[in-house]
Amino acid sequence: MTPNTADRTRRGRPAHSHAQPPPPRKARGTFGTRLDMKTSPYLYVAPFFVIFLIFQLYPLVYTFWVSLHNQPLGGEGEFVGADNFTALMKDEQFWNSVYNTLGIFVVSTVPQLLIGLYLANALNRKLRGRGFFRMTMAVPIITSTAAVAIIFGQIYNRDFGIANWVLGWFGVENIDWRATKWASWIAISTMVDWRWTGYNTLIYLASMQSIPKDLYESAALDGASARRQFWQITVPMLRPTIIFTVIISTIGGLQLFAEPLMFSSGSGNYTGGTLRQYQTVTMYLFENMFTRFNLGYAATVAWALFLLIVIVAFINYLLTRRIGSAK
Repeated sequence: MTPNTADRTRRGRPAHSHAQPPPPRKARGTFGTRLDMKTSPYLYVAPFFVIFLIFQLYPLVYTFWVSLHNQPLGGEGEFVGADNFTALMKDEQFWNSVYNTLGIFVVSTVPQLLIGLYLANALNRKLRGRGFFRMTMAVPIITSTAAVAIIFGQIYNRDFGIANWVLGWFGVENIDWRATKWASWIAISTMVDWRWTGYNTLIYLASMQSIPKDLYESAALDGASARRQFWQITVPMLRPTIIFTVIISTIGGLQLFAEPLMFSSGSGNYTGGTLRQYQTVTMYLFENMFTRFNLGYAATVAWALFLLIVIVAFINYLLTRRIGSAK
């Protein structure tokens, strides 16, 4: 008997047999563990869906139901089917508000995103006081909309405004910024841009921080200029973020309400000027609800606005995705 055999024999094991591992013991709480793994993910996401059902899906469905009625504000409605939608398609004031909304949206959103992208690129570089400049980007976001409207209302005052004073240096006569479509669109767009450009800048800047520095170093070794690095590396890498900001800006831009309302002195005038030159769809919705007291027609306008946002957001998504993937 060899020493190894004797050792195995002393341990109580057969000399010529392989050691068998002990049978696995059943883990305690197996049923509870499986139940927790199956149910806990649903419990974690349940609050979102509960809030979504109560505060978003239910109002959406109820608004559609109200749009099928001729219902005054605070009264009982009469079912009219699709009559409100038929009347809306022939409503010149509604289409005028759609035209104004889209016009202000284009004039404000395009410069807002482009300026935000270039500011983020500048703040992403090493410069003195970079932290201070980054912090100032958040100041317009926390500023009251009413305060912004009052200040810009003074800037675009016809007789004593700073805008006309500066234009007077170049021989331009005083412009009545509230009298025409384009003048009012530009004035309102500057309010929107001042308020939300910093927001988009911070989003772009946060996304730029995640781009690997090795890409820029390799491009610099290959002789690529800073401009070329921006268009060939930064912009393609930011494509998901750009798509996000475009969709968010579309939703906010087509729901524009506070800026044009305060631009008309905030006196509850939902018409957007004497000729409705800057009345948005949201303002037209409020006019039907709180001036004409027609809740059913206001619900129809709300659903039309919802469909408009979906269509424009989808078109912007396709365009942004195509531009971002183009070489």
